[in-house]
Amino acid sequence: MPPKYKLLENVHKDLPLPFKDEDIESINIVRGDYSYWHYGCDGFDDRGFGCGYRTLETICSWLQNVTKKGSIPSCSEIQEILVDMEDKPSSFVGSREWIGSYEVCLVVDKVFDIPSKIIHIPKGKDITKHLPAIRSHFESLGSPIMMGGDQDASSKGVFGVTSSRNGKDFLLIVDPHYYGKDLNDFNQLYKDGWVQWKPVDEFMHSSFYNLCLPQCPADGAAATV
Repeated sequence: MPPKYKLLENVHKDLPLPFKDEDIESINIVRGDYSYWHYGCDGFDDRGFGCGYRTLETICSWLQNVTKKGSIPSCSEIQEILVDMEDKPSSFVGSREWIGSYEVCLVVDKVFDIPSKIIHIPKGKDITKHLPAIRSHFESLGSPIMMGGDQDASSKGVFGVTSSRNGKDFLLIVDPHYYGKDLNDFNQLYKDGWVQWKPVDEFMHSSFYNLCLPQCPADGAAATV
C-alpha cells in the first residue's frame, strides 16, 4: 500500500548534536537516503502494534534507494511474507501481532536478498559494550539498524552513534510512533522526540535489545555475513 501522506526524507539531517561540535569524540551516521515511515502513513491505523513494521519499511526505503531493486511491503504484505516463509502461522495475517528484529531480518533477506547480522544485548545497561560494533557497522556499511526489545517493546531505528570527549554516548533514534497527517518539516519530530540523539544510559536497563544490521553497504553490494 503506497503512502497516503507525504513522507519526509532523511529526517535526521537537521537534528543538532547533543553537545558542541568541539566536544565530538566520534560520530558515525547512516549513509544514503531513506523515507520516514510511521504509524498510519499509508492510511492503515497500526497504532499499538505497527512500530516494527514501520521501522522495517523505513529500512526498506533505504535499501530500495541503494540497491535499485525490491519494494516496500505494506503491513499486511509483511505478514504474508512471514507466513509464506513458515515463520508465522496463517492466523498471523490480519492480526495485530508485533514483529521484532528477527522478523525484520527475514523480510529484508526475502525482499532484497540481503543478509543481516543480529546483535543480542541481554540488558540495556550493557549497550555501551556493543557501541564498537555499532560504530564499525556505520563505518563499513552505513545501513540503518532495527532495534527491538522485550520490556522496552517500542521498536525503533538506530541511524547513528556519537560520543563526546567527556564520555557521553548517544544513539541516533528514528522512532516510527508519530501518528498524523502530512509532516511539513522535521521540527515537530524533534520537538516530540520521535527523532533524537538518545543517551545510551537512558535505555531501559532491565530490557533486552536485539539489533538487526542489514549487511548492505551504501554502494549497494550485499556483504558476506
